[in-house]
Amino acid sequence: MTSHELVVVLDCADLDRSAAFWSGVLGYEAGPSAPGRYRQLLPPGGEGVELLLQRVPEPKTGKNRMHLDFRVADLAAEVDRVAALGARRVTADPIEEDGWTWHVLADPDGNEFCVLQPPAAP
Repeated sequence: MTSHELVVVLDCADLDRSAAFWSGVLGYEAGPSAPGRYRQLLPPGGEGVELLLQRVPEPKTGKNRMHLDFRVADLAAEVDRVAALGARRVTADPIEEDGWTWHVLADPDGNEFCVLQPPAAP
């Protein structure tokens, strides 16, 4: 382990529901379900950024101050895939800027994230 390690913590209302959603989106493995406020999600093999789900009593209000971006080769296919897992589309039409194209989505707790397709290589 290095002197520091990045862990992303995400608030949620239901640990099991959020673990199922984010495991499906990321291809991560959820740690065992146990009573408490936290559930750990790790990449297969354990190497990579940990996503720690934190159960909180209050619902999400307002815009996220930080969000996750997922860069993909096929925007439409990935948006359809995560929507089938329970994501809600926030943008009806893709946003385009400097060759990048993306959609804003929200997880079952309303936490926004983006699915982006990079510019086509020349």
